[in-house]
Amino acid sequence: MTRLAGLIALPDGSTRSGRVSFSETVESVEAIAGASTDQILPGPIDLQVNGAGKLSVAGASAGEIIKLARLLAREGTTAFLPTVITAPLEQIEAADRAIAVARAQQAGAADGASILGMHLEGPFISPARRGIHPPCTLEPSGAALERVMQLAALRLITLAPELKGASAAISALVRRGIVVSLGHSEATLEQADQAIAAGARMGTHLFNAMRPMHHRDPGIAAAMLSAPAYAAVIPDGVHVHLAMLRLAVKARGAAGIILTTDRAPLGGGIEAKDGAARLANGTLAGSIISMVDGLRLMVERVGVSVGEAARMAATNPAALLGLADRGEIEPGRRADLIVLDRELRLKAVFIGGRELD
Repeated sequence: MTRLAGLIALPDGSTRSGRVSFSETVESVEAIAGASTDQILPGPIDLQVNGAGKLSVAGASAGEIIKLARLLAREGTTAFLPTVITAPLEQIEAADRAIAVARAQQAGAADGASILGMHLEGPFISPARRGIHPPCTLEPSGAALERVMQLAALRLITLAPELKGASAAISALVRRGIVVSLGHSEATLEQADQAIAAGARMGTHLFNAMRPMHHRDPGIAAAMLSAPAYAAVIPDGVHVHLAMLRLAVKARGAAGIILTTDRAPLGGGIEAKDGAARLANGTLAGSIISMVDGLRLMVERVGVSVGEAARMAATNPAALLGLADRGEIEPGRRADLIVLDRELRLKAVFIGGRELD
């Protein structure tokens, strides 16, 4: 049995001084006045990781994905969705097989971030908002949709709701237990609202790769600021201006926002420059932050509390994916925990109750 004392982040976004006792799962959470200045948070869950360092999910073997999981864990991420962007369906299917094998091989291990399945970001996205995605986008219907729905590891898919057949595709995907997020899109407010009514539950990297907001044409971004679906944001201070992050928090509160890194691998024409991953011409290609980096920015520069940031980084992603075993520090939940010092620097990571070296 391990015991940690400090300020504990609770599921509602508050914190309290106390002690957590755990083995593989949390055994008890007790209130203790003045326990410590350490911050004890549920382990962050990153829903969008394209790679890190030189490791890229695209084309990776199962062993390389497990290596990525170990790297992320030592940065404070305790679970993640390896993310595959738009590509020919044969390449997407190959990535799906590698992720499925990696997940099976990792089962029972506690030395890396849990591989929860695949986030497929495309190919059903707007050609006008594809960003760095290759020009092989498709409509979400027919044989292409059937092949995507057969992917073994698929947990989350990003698509553009204005595409022909999108509403029917969303309903079909949701019936298969796949979470649908809206993004890389030129959608109007009305189109986004229709997609949410059909079952979409998140917006991918709010404000990025989507129709800009206008006071007479609010677009998909406005839907993410007002609808019941979660708004996912990249909290690196580059992809979204701090003022817009503050606006999103005011509009949605901690209950409506999810933090994701959209972490990108470096190499192959992508380099770290001016605080993000970029192509040589300066085009954004993803972030270079960890989940703990993003959590810290939300506290120090956006003004949310530590408990609220923990809810955005762990509790809300778990709820989105229907994971009842993690995302909160409550008795019976997996002991996926991180410990930060008073400056929000990472001190310790526990996965399934085991502290990482």
